[in-house]
Amino acid sequence: MRLEKRSQTSPAALFLAPVGAVLFTLAISSLLVLWAGAPVAQTYGLLLRGGFGSVFALSETFTRAIPLILTGLAATVAFKARLFNIGAEGQLYAGALAAVAVGGLHGGSGFDVAPWILFPLMMLAASVAGALLLVGPALMKAKLGVDEVVTTLLLNFIMLLLVSLMLDGPMKDPTAMGWPQSVALQGELELSKLVAQTRVHTGLLWAVALALMLWALMKYTVLGFNIRAVGANAKAAAFAGVPITRTVVLVAILSGALAGLAGAIEVAGRTGYVTLDMSPGYGYSGIVIAMLAALHPLGVLAASVFVAGVLVGADSMSRAVGVPTYIADVIVATSLIAVLVATLLTQYRLRWR
Repeated sequence: MRLEKRSQTSPAALFLAPVGAVLFTLAISSLLVLWAGAPVAQTYGLLLRGGFGSVFALSETFTRAIPLILTGLAATVAFKARLFNIGAEGQLYAGALAAVAVGGLHGGSGFDVAPWILFPLMMLAASVAGALLLVGPALMKAKLGVDEVVTTLLLNFIMLLLVSLMLDGPMKDPTAMGWPQSVALQGELELSKLVAQTRVHTGLLWAVALALMLWALMKYTVLGFNIRAVGANAKAAAFAGVPITRTVVLVAILSGALAGLAGAIEVAGRTGYVTLDMSPGYGYSGIVIAMLAALHPLGVLAASVFVAGVLVGADSMSRAVGVPTYIADVIVATSLIAVLVATLLTQYRLRWR
């Protein structure tokens, strides 16, 4: 058996590949549901209703999807240039910490700055913090050939240790009864709610707008062409005159800034302060979402809502039928593998001898 490159891929195959991947995922997950002793149809029905079946469910799904969209976009633009950014989790925390550091100046350290000035400064600081955390590994890759997977992954742990230091030290909230958390943002700096009496906030609009902007940049600009060229073949791109190092650094700035913004928007829209458990792995989930979306910025929107809906729906489903919430992680992981295999089969065919 060998793989043979297809001369062309039909539009029908491109459409049916993700559909078949989803059906395969549901079939595999059904075996685990049966193993847990629960009815498959009822379990999936509860999962669907828990994530999408009411205004409250939708609001929780969209709230969970906001940081996933941003970290998914961060992974998408980096992976397009073959800069394998595994450090979005650390960049998210760096952005959150920078946002609180700047936002805490408002009425808290003798600085009387208008919120309409402080808010963009807060978001800018978060973007810069996330970008700086990725520029170093990008330069080491471009100049020294250092594997960015290792450096960005290790920076996640370094960043979490730094956050722990800050939360137990200079940025600790004195009114938190000893709990390690940062000082809270002032109310004027928090994002407003999209739907009353829910947690979904205007960060969703930010995330959608950034996805559209990234799609336009990748499709219609010279930088987008350079990113795609470097990702396709860096040596050929260099021969054609594409500035490889500059492109990689710009990608690192863009990717890190998106992840940093995820942290700032999560603080300003949902938590109000930084804690060590603020992110349940949004940075790592962004990698899954980018791959599910086939590295397409608009596909990231759909993939993020799908993953968020599964995670939110699993909570209510687990309480009703007793299936562990870990089934959500199985569904997400299996769907990723299935989509990758399905995408491979749209480009290659199996030949038997």
